[in-house]
Amino acid sequence: MTRKVTEVTNLKNDCRSATSWQRITAAFNTWRTRRHEHAPPTGDTESPAPEPVPGANTPGASTLWRMRTTVKDEPGSLAVLCTALAGHRVDILSLQTHPLAEGTVDEFLLRAPGELPASAIATAVRTAGGTDTWIERADAHDLVDAPTRILGLAARTALDAAELPLALRQLLGRCTIRSQPAPVGGGRASGGVPVEGALDDTVMRLRAPEGGVITVERPYLPFTPTEFARARALVELDARLGPRVPHSRDVLTLAEGSDITVRRADTRDLEAARAMHERCSDRTLKLRYHGPVGDADRYLNHLLSPRFGRTLAVQTASGRLVGLGHLLWDGDETEVAVIVEDAWQRRGVGAELLSRLVAMAAEGGCRSVYAVTQASNTGMVAAMRGLGLPLDYQIEEGTLVITARLGEPVSTGAGELGSASAS
Repeated sequence: MTRKVTEVTNLKNDCRSATSWQRITAAFNTWRTRRHEHAPPTGDTESPAPEPVPGANTPGASTLWRMRTTVKDEPGSLAVLCTALAGHRVDILSLQTHPLAEGTVDEFLLRAPGELPASAIATAVRTAGGTDTWIERADAHDLVDAPTRILGLAARTALDAAELPLALRQLLGRCTIRSQPAPVGGGRASGGVPVEGALDDTVMRLRAPEGGVITVERPYLPFTPTEFARARALVELDARLGPRVPHSRDVLTLAEGSDITVRRADTRDLEAARAMHERCSDRTLKLRYHGPVGDADRYLNHLLSPRFGRTLAVQTASGRLVGLGHLLWDGDETEVAVIVEDAWQRRGVGAELLSRLVAMAAEGGCRSVYAVTQASNTGMVAAMRGLGLPLDYQIEEGTLVITARLGEPVSTGAGELGSASAS
């Protein structure tokens, strides 16, 4: 799994900078290879058994499971399966059917005795005629019925275009979502994807509203036509609603008495963002982008697009933009990045942006966030440490990757800045 860092942080002007960046990229990819690999959920029947759950073997305790299995599309097949589950005192809380060309995929939410392992349930299902069985632990959130959950995801997407990747992930379970932008200068990056999208076993590709392509992968479990139709409907809703971001903004007072406003930003802030970058020193730009800054339109349009994440902007009382913070969906991971204009550095602005980005990541269900920087960027290192979260440091040839493991959502209070008000 290779992160296309060049789309986010690598901006080259000449051969010398390109050579330097190749060393950085090689080091970063080495870190990625050592740290990440695709794996099925721990509850998968082909994986090692999950850790014991406290109280699971206590008499009277029960465990929730999500299970999928394929059965023959003929009368009585589901009844045989239900009888087999009942024989192990397994209660069926909900059932969804996903019709296929041959057979039907049945998706169950089960409540089983705490002492009954997943392997025993899978064996009973296989004996009753189920094939391609997959099972994992569920939790209380899975008790919400599918129509209610889908309507909730649609409502969130309607309010904020940046919610689409998160909504797709919650709709489809653990999966990797990547967005390929449209070509620079216009046109569509369809890559042969038809208007209605394409489904190929564990991969679905959908036309993005702005002309790019959204690719969703779930290596451990094939997508069904029903899931594909739901995902396509969510993307079509997003396209019909057009560009949108929440309009809320917070006014904060710095310790020195100056007021700043923190708000959401998107591609409509491109001109202001470009002007801020022109006011930044070469050192500030190098620390943020790890190399010379070239085509501002190309990377800023990408960073500001809600399709790739969320952006926070900091502006002064006069309306001048002086800081940007980005929360970028990177496949199945999440990157945070911050840049503050030189004149506004060392005032707590960057730390405030980072805290809010991490809070949004936690709210979106992300388990961790990472920042790619340089070992010499003491400001970013201090800001990450200031989050009060467990951190992991990986460094290769001067490239530093700091990963923060998220627990409870981080408070976005402005204690270091002074007072705050929302509008």
